[in-house]
Amino acid sequence: MTPHKAFIALGSNLGQPTDNLLSALQALNEDSRWQLLAYSSLYGSKPMGPQDQPDYVNAVCSVATELTAAELLQALHDIEDAFGRKRVRHWGERTLDLDLLLFGEQQHHSEQLKVPHPGLYERNFVLFPLAEIAPDRILPNGNTVKQQAEALTEDGLDVIICSSDIII
Repeated sequence: MTPHKAFIALGSNLGQPTDNLLSALQALNEDSRWQLLAYSSLYGSKPMGPQDQPDYVNAVCSVATELTAAELLQALHDIEDAFGRKRVRHWGERTLDLDLLLFGEQQHHSEQLKVPHPGLYERNFVLFPLAEIAPDRILPNGNTVKQQAEALTEDGLDVIICSSDIII
């Protein structure tokens, strides 16, 4: 079976968000169910949902896996749970959020699995890190990641740690 290339968004705004993402990248790197291929810089961003929560730290990584999209999503939820994720409110604060953005060329539109991720096209905290590791990747809407990112502003987005300074 040919491995699928998947892209995963990482986010955190509780506890030590930068440390949470670095630890999550380490956990993703050590998991035998996939191979961590690349990861972006860590970006600081304002919360998308309720504004009465701390700012976020975000990143994107890519993996190669023979899991199905549903199996990968479940594995990501398991990692979130291991990091103490509590699902209290929609778009609320979290210790770790792992979203499946893209899974090969597949598209899924079930209640449990939505690929590409529904917010992919309008979230600068996802598109700018994704453009860092896969600028020429063609999205399902026909644009490259770089083109899609260029349609957004970098307002509220700051690089916290450059990918070249991250050692996994």
